[in-house]
Order: sequence, then structure tokens, then C-alpha cells
Amino acid sequence: MKSKAFLFLVAVQAFVVIGLSAYHGYHRASGISILLETVPVDPRDMLRGDYVILRYKISTLRSNLFAAPLPSGNEAEGRTVYVTLENHDRFHEAVSASFDPPGPEPGQVVISGTVRNSWTENELRVEYGLERYYVAEGTGNPIGKITAEVSVSPSGRGIIREVFIDDQPYAEVMGIDR
Repeated sequence: MKSKAFLFLVAVQAFVVIGLSAYHGYHRASGISILLETVPVDPRDMLRGDYVILRYKISTLRSNLFAAPLPSGNEAEGRTVYVTLENHDRFHEAVSASFDPPGPEPGQVVISGTVRNSWTENELRVEYGLERYYVAEGTGNPIGKITAEVSVSPSGRGIIREVFIDDQPYAEVMGIDR
């Protein structure tokens, strides 16, 4: 009887791992691929291991992107925000934002994020779940212009496909064998 319970627990754990992998794989494969420009941030945290901290130009939203006035104070913190992006030259940039899901026009992509705080009455800081890119040990301190290729699912969830340093894949520049 104990062996059946053990096998059941192992099967449940395997199912969870396989299910999460399939979920993320589906979003990477079925999403729209966009290129986002990052802004410089200290890329290494000695306490948390090797990863690159990414902050995007679309992480700071000005009030003029919203049709309605921004909530005052910290009322917006924790709320979901939908950011409509358009391709301008190489990179997708924010053209509008809303607290309600919009219907994008052809050529637009909507990505969802969470408001983390408002620095001023005219700006919101948004996180998209794309702010950390885990890397091999000893390779978390890149030098150069960093950009990210992101897959955005129809629901607005973004997943990092690839990170580039000076337009070259991160692994290639940092000498990582895949």
C-alpha cells in the first residue's frame, strides 16, 4: 500500500513538472515575437546568484499613454496594466496603456504587467515578469547594449526567448556552451 502511495506522489510531481514545461513551451511557440530595448541596470546581485537584471523602456509608463487620468497616490499599485506596443524601427514601443484589456489594431501587440509603484503623478513603474534572465555561473556581468526577444501570448503574457548583447546571442558572446 505504501509503495502505491509513493508511486502516486512521484507521478503527481512528474505531471506538475511536465505540465509547467508544456505551458511555458506553448506560450513561447504560439506567441508573437517582439524585440524590446533595455535600459542599463546593475546586472549582478552577489546574494541571489547569476542572473541579468533587465529593465525595459516600457517599464516606465507616462500618464499621456493612458486615456483616463492615473489613480492618485499608490491606488494603482498591484493592478494589472495592459500596454499596447507598436514596432518603431527595430523595437516595439508603448503607444498606449490601460487598466482594461484593449483590442489591439493590426500591427499592435498587447502585453500585460503589474504596477509596482508610481514615482510621480505622471509615471508608473510596471513589471512584466521579464526582469530576470538566469544565466550560467560566472556569466552574469555582460558589457554592451542588451536587448531581449520576447514572445507575447494572446493573453498578454510575455516570456523571454533570447537575450542579445550588441545584437549577438547572450550565450555566444559570453562563451556558454548550450
